[in-house]
Amino acid sequence: MLRRNRMLYRLTILVLLLPMLAQAQETNPQPDSLLQDATLENVVQYALKHQPLVQQALIDEQITEKTIQGKLADWYPQINFVYNYQRTFDRQTSIIGGTPVKFGVFNTSALQLNGTLNLFNRDVLLAASTSSRVRQQARQNTQSTKIDVAVNVTKAFYDVLATSQQIKVGQEDVVRLQRSLKDAYSQYTAGVADKTDYKRATIALSNTQATLKTNQELLKYKTEYLKTLMGYPVSGALDILYDTMQMENEIVLDTLQSLEYSQHIDYKVLNTQRQLQKANVKYSYWSFIPTLTANGSYIYNYNNNNFPELYNVKYPYSFVGATFTFPLFQGGKRTANIRQQQWSLKRIDWDITNLKSTLNTQYQQAVASYKGNLATYLALKENVALAKEVYDVINLQYRTGVKTYLEVITAEADLRTARINYFNALYFVLASKIDVQRALGQINY
Repeated sequence: MLRRNRMLYRLTILVLLLPMLAQAQETNPQPDSLLQDATLENVVQYALKHQPLVQQALIDEQITEKTIQGKLADWYPQINFVYNYQRTFDRQTSIIGGTPVKFGVFNTSALQLNGTLNLFNRDVLLAASTSSRVRQQARQNTQSTKIDVAVNVTKAFYDVLATSQQIKVGQEDVVRLQRSLKDAYSQYTAGVADKTDYKRATIALSNTQATLKTNQELLKYKTEYLKTLMGYPVSGALDILYDTMQMENEIVLDTLQSLEYSQHIDYKVLNTQRQLQKANVKYSYWSFIPTLTANGSYIYNYNNNNFPELYNVKYPYSFVGATFTFPLFQGGKRTANIRQQQWSLKRIDWDITNLKSTLNTQYQQAVASYKGNLATYLALKENVALAKEVYDVINLQYRTGVKTYLEVITAEADLRTARINYFNALYFVLASKIDVQRALGQINY
């Protein structure tokens, strides 16, 4: 009995815990949905696989494919079965030779097998002639979405990296300023220096700590924004990995490349749209062409006044035929539709012209931004080494009593600014490189 009670107790606990376990399983992300090595390449590939916009674009491809299959199905024979039953309460009366005569029976029924086949129809002809273009358009829309996602994720990754580097610089500055504050306080208590140096060191340390705290909070937001762009689990940890030397080696870009419009995804999408519009123009012309449909039916008719005996005798009836429809006059509707589609085609031509101008402007702007950021980066890279050298010399001279503490603070601020600006410049030059490659149509997925 005791053993049985223990078993019931365990089962009761298990039943109570099952909802909690299920909720925990839904809340906590699966291990395979998290990145172990969050490098830039892995982050981009993760986004291309999990980002909702990409998944929606892939679903749109499947919807397009099924829509095409549905349109092309109209080429196949359409077979239908129809069952009909009718109960007549007052039969039809006709006067024959002055005598009223009732026709028909009280119960009638029919079993019909009907079939139709489109021999020529402009709707199914349009579907057959444009199916490959429609599929291509769906694939290009997916490709365009992937490119936008990759570009945005890459920029967000660099932004997180730049902020992380600023935090690293701030942490090193805090350590250095704490040491300077300790030295200034020691000199103050020893009577070597007045309390001004000590207070200046305190102010500099407080400002640096405040800036560090701000960057740490910004990093949380920027990391969450990156996770959103990736389609990453909200509760999942994301610690990005990077190699500064490798990133510095990747900033080089040939700015003498010429812009090829046909390589840009936006041009490809618009060109495909133009091809489909040309098919719409042909479709409008086909409205003057007749349609031809084959049809046939096989029918069992049943007639009897008594319902229980209705299906005892069948009266078969069958036929095959063709329907030829030639539109003669529709009030000018077909001509108006042709003109409408022609004007729509001309509008797309102007869209292409405008797109070329826009792409050229974007390319020139991206190249100019890249060149400017690259020049700034190269200058700041040299400034970091110079600022470090100046700080080390002035700090050493201060310790020997040659320089004042104000000069140490100024040199330290210059060093901090140079290092932060350097990492920002690296981020800007890499981001502008992505913009140039996007404008050139060199980013493809």
